[in-house]
Amino acid sequence: MSEDAMPEAINPVADLAPRPDAQMASVDEFDLMRPDLFHGDYHVDLFKRLRDEAPVISQDVEDLGRVWHVTRFEDIMAVDTNHADFSSDGSIVATDQEEDFPLPMFIAMDPPKHDQQRREVSGVVAPRNLASMEALIRQRCRKILSELPRGETFNWVDLVSIELTTQMLATLFDFPFEDRRKLTRWSDVATADEQSGLVESEDARRAELIECLTYFTELWNQRVNAPPANDLISMLAHGESTKNMDPMEYLGNLILLIVGGNDTTRNSISGGVRFLNENPDEFAKLKANPSLIPNMVPEIIRYQTPLAYMRRTTTRPVEIAGRSIPEGERILMWYVSGNRDERAIQNPDAFLIDRARSRQHLSFGFGIHRCMGNRLAEMQLRILWEEILAQFDRVELVGEPEYVNSNFVKGYTSLPVVVFDR
Repeated sequence: MSEDAMPEAINPVADLAPRPDAQMASVDEFDLMRPDLFHGDYHVDLFKRLRDEAPVISQDVEDLGRVWHVTRFEDIMAVDTNHADFSSDGSIVATDQEEDFPLPMFIAMDPPKHDQQRREVSGVVAPRNLASMEALIRQRCRKILSELPRGETFNWVDLVSIELTTQMLATLFDFPFEDRRKLTRWSDVATADEQSGLVESEDARRAELIECLTYFTELWNQRVNAPPANDLISMLAHGESTKNMDPMEYLGNLILLIVGGNDTTRNSISGGVRFLNENPDEFAKLKANPSLIPNMVPEIIRYQTPLAYMRRTTTRPVEIAGRSIPEGERILMWYVSGNRDERAIQNPDAFLIDRARSRQHLSFGFGIHRCMGNRLAEMQLRILWEEILAQFDRVELVGEPEYVNSNFVKGYTSLPVVVFDR
């Protein structure tokens, strides 16, 4: 979609009912489906109450039905690692697939099909390939940072977080570099609804996704008629379990790979800047000891939790934390809550770059659906922060962040900053 065709800016949360007071209201009044759930960290006190008082609780959602919220670390792990009783088939978000616009993708499949399709593309982030990408990522980080405006406010999300991750996506797909911002738009649209402010209607959203499919179909046709190569489209086109996908399954897997390769890294890049500004003692600690960067990176990812939850569906009657749940029920595993559970993580509300066992978090999921690109995400964040410290004295947050309108993607649309050279 061209800039001229972009929908007019709207504020889809303006007409929502006031948010209930997280301390005073009954937990039965909490609405975890709100698109402004994470704005201003409103969710933190909500989930604290739920973990303490109702760690597994149901909510009746208009036009959707009943969903179950699982909020403690241990219970989330139990669900995430048990794909026999908790199926991913069909959907990993609260809503179901639309019958007239289904988007099958391997993260929303159970074995064996999940395992077969995931295997076709996992080689793109194999250790040898990651090692070969490091120099390219460092070169791009240096260029992006060196070209940032000095002495004036700019949006870190746009010029750094989006730009770096979109360049990486273009590399993984061997996508035309000059069109790389299309990937950003398609990633945003894929997880959007009419409450997001990104699309005018579901029909408009679908039209943009069909535009994505059309573009990628041309690339598929090029790659399928060429020898197998080390990019995601070629891997799908030549993979034994993916070469005969129908167009909507191809689109579904493209969306999975685009969003998966975009949101975790992009929003953690922004989150890290925010958290270090909010915790100046930690930034001082980092400047004094840059060797803490590899430990800081998973702490950023834990604290940000870029995808707030994942859904499963019960395949039989089950019990979680003493609650009996029938077969066929929607279960939302709230990673964003488990990552703040003091039963599993010491002092979880603190952002500590030297935290012991900093990789003990849920942001990448667990079990067969654990994020395929977790090491690539960590590597991009590590290299970026090494280069930030090399070029800048500080990256100063000079205004309030603006947030994505979503209860699934926990991210930022704007982070106003000023950079100061060393």
